[in-house]
Amino acid sequence: VSQGTLQGTFEFQTLTAQLFGMEVSNAGMYDGASSLAEGALMACRVTKHSRVAVLDTVNPRYVETIRFYAQPQGIEIYQTSPASPELQPDTACLISQYPNFFGAFEDSQALVDLAHEHGALAVMSCDPTALAMYKPPGAFGADIATGEGQALGIPPSFGGPYVGIFTCRQEYIRQLPGRIAGRTVDTEGRTGYVLTLQPREQHIRREHATSNICTSTALIGLWATIYLALMGKQGLRHVAELCYQKAHYAASRIAELPGYSLPNDTPFFHEFVVSCPRSAAEVSTALEQRGIVGGLDVSDRYPNGMLLCVTEVNTRDQIDRLVDALAEIGR
Repeated sequence: VSQGTLQGTFEFQTLTAQLFGMEVSNAGMYDGASSLAEGALMACRVTKHSRVAVLDTVNPRYVETIRFYAQPQGIEIYQTSPASPELQPDTACLISQYPNFFGAFEDSQALVDLAHEHGALAVMSCDPTALAMYKPPGAFGADIATGEGQALGIPPSFGGPYVGIFTCRQEYIRQLPGRIAGRTVDTEGRTGYVLTLQPREQHIRREHATSNICTSTALIGLWATIYLALMGKQGLRHVAELCYQKAHYAASRIAELPGYSLPNDTPFFHEFVVSCPRSAAEVSTALEQRGIVGGLDVSDRYPNGMLLCVTEVNTRDQIDRLVDALAEIGR
């Protein structure tokens, strides 16, 4: 039984490392937010610095999680703009999101280069589905790349379960949080799977451990592994292209409606911001009355802004129904 479990974990690590274009992946974290927070802590251990720069376009819930992890360890978190990012002295890493919280793509290569110019690590939180058709973080030279694996065939189920993806460069493997499954050969030449580099873990080194993660997400990781293996490269790209095409169809139709506009002119994948003729809260309530779940209110950044997401599971009829409802609400 343990060999099957360990092999499943090993395959999860292999597939996620390939998807992210990185050298090493761990056995999984709690979720995307905790993965990114652990990435910030790892960067501080590697660089011996205690400041973390986070772009203000990173998911605010992720930023809250980073602060929650960092505060007890005396790590300072500060935010900067992607338009003109500034790094303070002794910054351990620059954290960006790919695509960002508002669905847009930033100049990731410039951000990675900026971090390295200041002696900091480049940490990226990525949408794994987008990586099937866009450059992976490893191609930009990212040092640490994390993500939320829920989109890899795992239904939300009223808020969980999730699996966090954590990848990094080989040279930082001993600072990697969580577990690592390795493949080896026994004395009789048979392939075997083991938990390796365990001196990093809390059950051996306690206060010197690289993380205090306890709950195993191996079952959800196995779920994602089966999905990745079943879909293959072409299948994953097809899913990504469906997300892209359907989201852009929805965005173009909504932008044609009187009173609605797209405030961002930057490229996006399957999330985009819509400026509405009424407050986002009013529009969401009106959509709910029509049996449609509205977008996320982002009016703190965009006037009457609503963040919408369209994926491969949304049909054209559903998108057209949303557009018709928005047109009716905007009159």
